[in-house]
Amino acid sequence: MSNMADVRSEPIDVLRAKDGVIIDVRSSSEYARGHWPGAVNLPLFSDQERADVGTTYKKCGRRDAIHLGLSLTGQKLTTLADQLEALRNQGPPRIYCWRGGMRSASMAWLADLLDLNPSLLSGGYKSYRHWVREQFSKAWPLRLMGGRTGTGKTDLLLGLRGRGVAVVDLEGLANHRGSSFGGLGLPPQPTTEHYENLLAEELDHWRLNGAEAIWLEAESIQVGCCRIPAELFHQMQQAPVLEIQRGPRERVKQLVGVYGQQGQQALADATARISRRLGPQRTAQALKAIAEEDWTTACEAMLDYYDRCYDRELKLSPERTFLDISGLDADQAAERMLELNLA
Repeated sequence: MSNMADVRSEPIDVLRAKDGVIIDVRSSSEYARGHWPGAVNLPLFSDQERADVGTTYKKCGRRDAIHLGLSLTGQKLTTLADQLEALRNQGPPRIYCWRGGMRSASMAWLADLLDLNPSLLSGGYKSYRHWVREQFSKAWPLRLMGGRTGTGKTDLLLGLRGRGVAVVDLEGLANHRGSSFGGLGLPPQPTTEHYENLLAEELDHWRLNGAEAIWLEAESIQVGCCRIPAELFHQMQQAPVLEIQRGPRERVKQLVGVYGQQGQQALADATARISRRLGPQRTAQALKAIAEEDWTTACEAMLDYYDRCYDRELKLSPERTFLDISGLDADQAAERMLELNLA
């Protein structure tokens, strides 16, 4: 008969080097706040059950909490076993809970009983979060892509990534384009905690691939509701910047292409959120244009404000070079950068 002691408990670096499905056995709300990217959530307890076990532990002690946990888990063993069986072809499971305690050990016991050869993450998700924070204190060979609103920075970065250049898409990971309008038409944002997890995984991916430079978009520390870790943001502020440039007509066309399909109400609400900074004249001009579905005029009304914000932030960059990509689409601009040995 298998027992919990048979299952290996291994540190994060050892477990990261292994293949196999990652299983997070915490409750759904814990998982939603942040998890090891790619992990499958097979919660041992629901949120309410977890709260009940915790309350029992505080009021009645460990033994009563264990008995309650066993009674709750016993009803689910068949379902949990079926869920584990469904993942069999994804390799030996790597299992974690919050601190590497009873929840993950219980699931690992069941996985071992099914001959799935599981491993446990020593210290649980808490140790994973420690690994994440460590990544941001490392020195990274960062390069920044700058440029005024509408120059197509994200498209160019994605074009470079498609050609094998190391790129971390700060906005893509955040599901936000970084302005008052940035969340329109995009999925909900992750929590800042999970955003950090995603960033750490991307950086580590490029480290393992031996990247000599890692490109990011020049951003404020806040990308919507997601916050770039302070240690990484400090390195970004010291990194050299390549500022791409386009003529105003191309920039407006780019913005119309991105935001023109987002709907009048959503655009009007986003404009209202920055009305104090736009000023009454520009706000009125933009809202009138939105009401008339005159997307070009609406974008033009806001360009000056965003240009001034961008110029103020980029003044602090220690090293800036410039590349005019007027008339080029993202793929052509990426090829130009590679031809000029800029990436």
